[in-house]
Amino acid sequence: MADEIRIGIIGGSGLYQMEGLTSIQEVEVETPFGKASDLYRTGTLEGRRVVFLARHHRNHTISPSELNFRANIYGFKKLGVEWVLSASAVGSLKEELKPLDIVLPDQFYDRTRTRISTFFGDGLVAHVSFADPVCGLLADVIQRAGQDADVRIKRGGTYVCMEGPQFSTRAESNVYRGWGMDLIGMTNLQEAKLAREAEICYTTIAFVTDYDCWHPQHDAVTVADVIANLKKNGENAQKIIRAAVKRLPIERTCKCQHALQYAFITDLKKAPENTNAKLELLLKKYL
Repeated sequence: MADEIRIGIIGGSGLYQMEGLTSIQEVEVETPFGKASDLYRTGTLEGRRVVFLARHHRNHTISPSELNFRANIYGFKKLGVEWVLSASAVGSLKEELKPLDIVLPDQFYDRTRTRISTFFGDGLVAHVSFADPVCGLLADVIQRAGQDADVRIKRGGTYVCMEGPQFSTRAESNVYRGWGMDLIGMTNLQEAKLAREAEICYTTIAFVTDYDCWHPQHDAVTVADVIANLKKNGENAQKIIRAAVKRLPIERTCKCQHALQYAFITDLKKAPENTNAKLELLLKKYL
């Protein structure tokens, strides 16, 4: 159907709404995992039907460690979303990745401790392939969108996902640099894992706000620094997302749409009925 919503946008710190979104309706989506971060805002952007979710709530009241990642991604799936563009503020661990730069990381490294990162369990075991944790097809679209919007985007790099909500110690920051990491943030790895399990194409658009705390010529990161640079990058964020939405949706030729095909260790017919019922949205094409 022409009015299907297939494109989802997650707004991170500083991006709490989409400029140009019209015919807005707010929707509360029930999920087996509780409530999402905020109401989903559906509407029309660049002639496409989209749905927007403020990751930390529109009033930024949810800490990274408190986010209900499962509900957020499940809600997108329930609304019919196939593509998720996730905007996120990050710190830089490399001299050449400067504050106000925009990066499409293609790898993640997990330093979280308290997060639930899977829909599965409770008698149903699945292991999705995650060697390449973001959708390269969607990243291509976003990179071309940057060219359309005359905004430079750097491609590639590893995003360290830390627990937070505190920023890094200097020792931690230098260790990550020694490991060859590029960016640091607090949210995107769980989104990427769950989007893969939900067979949704997912890519992070990372907006560099600071040099973490390792840089000898920059003070330790503060919230004021982050917010100031987020505001400066806000216009470019809006431009890139609008240009990407204009190019989407396209035919999904990537493997994301079949991520669960060979992932199940448990015979679905032998999994608990209540688990299969809870996850019917994800399992129905395999049952």
